[in-house]
This record gives sequence, structure tokens and C-alpha cells, in this order.
Amino acid sequence: MSKVLLTSVFRPVYPTPAALVTSAAADGTPNIIVLGECFNISIGLEGPVVVGLAIAPGRYSYGLIKEAGEFGVNFPTADLVEVVDRCGSVSGRKVGNKFAHVGLTPYPATKIKAPLIVECPVNLECKLLDIIKAGDHDLFRGEVVAQHVDARCLDAEGNIAITSLNPLCYILGQYWSTGRHLGHHGFTRGK
Repeated sequence: MSKVLLTSVFRPVYPTPAALVTSAAADGTPNIIVLGECFNISIGLEGPVVVGLAIAPGRYSYGLIKEAGEFGVNFPTADLVEVVDRCGSVSGRKVGNKFAHVGLTPYPATKIKAPLIVECPVNLECKLLDIIKAGDHDLFRGEVVAQHVDARCLDAEGNIAITSLNPLCYILGQYWSTGRHLGHHGFTRGK
């Protein structure tokens, strides 16, 4: 197999979830930023669950999250791709309430002031731990203090039924859905 050395690197880690991150202004006006830079940092085996967001300092949500010290992470389904793209194509600084602008429904969080999004099957409430300078985007680390999951996405044992999520992924500037199940972590042990 022949390899080609690329001289320009763009979004080299993929896929990532297309996350709708919610925040609220001091006056309570909610905002949504679409991020392809949302990831697990600590999964909760030892210590808290911590997620990371990478946000450019000039973005409207950057200041809102920094000031409020909290944010919501909402994972849309692939069925919401048009709404997600519309949401990510305008600034809350210009349109005001993005929920109203794109037709999403706010849902009251339990531990943060920023609303969650009804249409997203999985929602996280996060308290901002810190912001780390990192290139053209800064790393926002947030502790997950609550998780909400649509009841229809749970199996009989109360676990998230993966097939019900239909996640929307972001790959190299494009939206994609996921493919088929290939195996569980550790399925090759003992082979």
C-alpha cells in the first residue's frame, strides 16, 4: 500500500459527534453552537466524567459558557441534519434565540441554567472545570453532572439501546450517519 504525505492537515481525527452545545446569556436568552469538536476526556472509571469541547475564542458561545461556567451537550440524530446545519450556519449574536430561529424545543435542565434540547435523545449537563489555550480553539473541560436519555432509547435493562440513537457524525466538514455494528469492546478476548 502506498502512502502520501499530506502537507495540509485538516480535522485529522474523525468521526466526531455533531453536538449541539447549549448555553445561556446573563439575561437568560438561550444559545446553541454546533460543534464537531466534542469528546470524552475522562469516562468516570476513577473520578468524574469529563467531556471536552474545542471552541474558537471569537465564537459567541465561547463568552457565554466562560461567563456562566456551565453548558449543555445535546446529541442530535441523523434525522436532524438540516436543523443542525441551519443552527450552525448562523450566529446567536445576530439572530438572538437560536431555539426559536431553527425550531428546536428547549427543555429545562436540572443542575444548570442553560436549557437542553428536547429533539436530541441524549443530553448532558456540564459544569465548566477550566479553559485551556490550545491553538486556534480553546479546550473547555466540563464535568458531567447529569445525563438525560429519552425513555424510548433505553432497553429493558435500562441501558442505552445503541440502535435507537441514529447519531449524526461530522467527518472532514461533512455530516454522516453511522454504519453497522461490528462488535463490542473486547469481543476478541480469548480467541
